[in-house]
Amino acid sequence: MKDTIVAIATASGVGAISIIRISGPDALVLANTMFKGKDLTKVASHTIHYGYITDGFEDIDEVLVMVMLSPKTYTTEDTVEINCHGGIATTNKVLELLLKKGARLANPGEFTERAFLNGRIDLLEAEAVSDLIESKNEKQRKLALNGINGRITKIVQTIKEEILNLIANIEVNIDYPEYEDAIEVTPIYLKEHLETTKRELELLLENSEIGKIIKSGIDIALIGRPNVGKSSILNALLNEDKAIVTDISGTTRDCIEAKMNLKGIEINLIDTAGIRNTDDLVEQIGVDKSKQMINNADLVILVLNNNEELTKEDKELLEQITEKPHIIFINKEDLQTKIVLPKNIEVVKGNTIALEGLESLKQKIIELYNLDKIEEKELTYLSNIRQIRLVEDALENIKEAIIDAEKEIPVDMLEIHLRKSFDNLSILIGEKYEDELIDKLFENFCLGK
Repeated sequence: MKDTIVAIATASGVGAISIIRISGPDALVLANTMFKGKDLTKVASHTIHYGYITDGFEDIDEVLVMVMLSPKTYTTEDTVEINCHGGIATTNKVLELLLKKGARLANPGEFTERAFLNGRIDLLEAEAVSDLIESKNEKQRKLALNGINGRITKIVQTIKEEILNLIANIEVNIDYPEYEDAIEVTPIYLKEHLETTKRELELLLENSEIGKIIKSGIDIALIGRPNVGKSSILNALLNEDKAIVTDISGTTRDCIEAKMNLKGIEINLIDTAGIRNTDDLVEQIGVDKSKQMINNADLVILVLNNNEELTKEDKELLEQITEKPHIIFINKEDLQTKIVLPKNIEVVKGNTIALEGLESLKQKIIELYNLDKIEEKELTYLSNIRQIRLVEDALENIKEAIIDAEKEIPVDMLEIHLRKSFDNLSILIGEKYEDELIDKLFENFCLGK
């Protein structure tokens, strides 16, 4: 934290502008030693100045330099941003000069890490910064922005405050039994209040599933025997010839992935090799991958041929997908119907010649995940596994406290569960943390952020 760090904050390559960011106690002095123009140590904060970057012998680039003084900066440290002309050679030369003068190349995400460690943002807000950079659609952008704005943190802080008030009242009852104005915390009183906390945490987790869908999208695997039309369905959904389509069985030998957008959600379509018994070693590898996709995908679309009777492989696949979210699509409906399915099986029918049924297939996906009910203005959800696991642990401790309260276990014993839940939520927003965890979280950020 005592180092002055530097990194290129814009994507490398040819462009109009390239920004080099410097942050730390010597940021202003270092920039000033190589800037030909005004004395940067005497200018006002949050101002921009025209001049040249020089190595003492020649001018390197014509630049604009932004000076931002502590504490009103992204990292809360003195920060300087040098706006160079875009280009690898010029940008790297300016960076090289700063490194020679004593700055250290920043680690990935170190600027945001410093913002967190210096108390400007909490851990949820820091993770949302990375999400905002990586956002690919409007819903992802709004989800990340709500995280940066602290809306999720406010929800968590409210729940924490409820738990803390209960802990405080328990402590008063124990330490100051003679204090008449204190609320008497009994197991019944505790249970009533914890039921509210439990519902709030459950709602947070229910909404988190939506957050995961917005952030990561939905992986959908097209599964079935060879020549049932999986590749044709993929191409039709994408409206392009992504996969090779022939009448030869086993044409698709490996998974082919492609992305589409459905109601603002990224859909990752995976066309798999046809599943059948084969002596071809290469094809068998593809078949094994297809079977793995049944377990790995969020949703399985089992494609069956309307013009063929159910085979042994079809029946096995029907059994395998019963425990997974799935859709059964009966393809080639324009041909004579020979397939007979067990009763009470819901299917979507269509064909890829006239594209019939594909809109129904899309609508079924929308219904399964309630995609048309995701309101962009209310995107305040948890969005990664770390956050979800901590809320799950907090909820589990509240549930245990409620069970023990029903057994009328003394409240000082119930307090243990409350403290654990409180700690889980403190770790969630970064009020408690381990250095190794923080380093791991921020190493996935890009350089310069």
